Amino acid sequence: MSILDQDKLGAFCRHTHVEMQGAASGTLAGLTFGLKDIFDVAGHKTAFGCPDWLRTHEAAKVHSVVAKKLLDAGAHLVGKTHTEEMAFSLTGENAHYGTPVNVAAPGRVPGGSSSGSAAAVAGKLVDFAIGSDTGGSVRGPASFCGIYGIRPTHGRISLEGVCPLAPGFDTCGWFARDADLMARVGDVLLGGKAATPGRILLAQDAFALATPEAQAALQPALAHVTQVLGKAEPVTVSAEGLNNWFEVFRVLQFAEIWDTHREWVMRERPNFGIAIGKRFEAVAKVTAAEVAQMKPKREEIAGRIDKLLANNAVLLLPSVPDVAPLLNCPHDQTTAFRERAMGMLCISGIGRLPQVSLPLANVNGLPLGLSIAAARGNDEMLLALAKKIN
Repeated sequence: MSILDQDKLGAFCRHTHVEMQGAASGTLAGLTFGLKDIFDVAGHKTAFGCPDWLRTHEAAKVHSVVAKKLLDAGAHLVGKTHTEEMAFSLTGENAHYGTPVNVAAPGRVPGGSSSGSAAAVAGKLVDFAIGSDTGGSVRGPASFCGIYGIRPTHGRISLEGVCPLAPGFDTCGWFARDADLMARVGDVLLGGKAATPGRILLAQDAFALATPEAQAALQPALAHVTQVLGKAEPVTVSAEGLNNWFEVFRVLQFAEIWDTHREWVMRERPNFGIAIGKRFEAVAKVTAAEVAQMKPKREEIAGRIDKLLANNAVLLLPSVPDVAPLLNCPHDQTTAFRERAMGMLCISGIGRLPQVSLPLANVNGLPLGLSIAAARGNDEMLLALAKKIN
């Protein structure tokens, strides 16, 4: 039976469906996975959440590096999972293909842009699923859907054969319902060894961006984590304010998006959904002067983050500021939530850090993630800590 017959959540793509058996043996043999529809599979088209992208691009000639590694490790690809249009939003609502169901928070968004992957894992349709995280597209859905999710160190995992959004921020991430499987997938895609953790740091300014209800809900999770890892030292991550960091992130991300897709957008004039159309209008307005101002700021901030997280320090912070928003929120409410969320999500984006969202809290029965982040290259350490905390 095809996954499409089992999928009552709208998690999987009908328009780019592909199923492929993995190797007969390997570390992931017998496991099933979904692949976000930005990753190429040889002989099949990749839609990027956009009918006009699907129409104007040919089938892939080779597998993306990520898909090949997973298939070679024995995992069985059951289908492509939905993404928001151009992988460019945090809610998971696609104007063309619909919104996957969040089984953990009915009536609320699954989060984006890795919406189908998160919904499929939360709904137990697959063992694990591959997503991508540029500005929070794994960490947000993981929190909203009550599952594990990782944004790895930028550049650790090859994005060859993957539709780009903003290459200086894009990463390949994944979701699972348990920490052991998160680490097993990491063994295949990362292949390194875990370092011994150092100081435990509590990001006070990131917690301050969370709603009062979310802050209260995260306290038992913090107590559990610090009981396992040790006492946390309160720190202020950004002396000038995390919202100022978000502006650095926004300008540079928008500029990269426009540099990457300008030619195609100008040539094809794609029929974007209203929300994504407005975002591309904003992307096109970023100036060269703004970019020139923000590029050195990013590197200066990244250097400060490196010092903060030296010697294998672990940073504790909320994954997002609140539980999943309701479906079909007005545009101004969605924008307000995204901007509040990006104040905390941009830390790892600017710093190119690995970050794991742990499903440890809830607000009135709705899931909320607590995150652990670390210096670049410490992905395996975070995955090992997730197993220990679990």
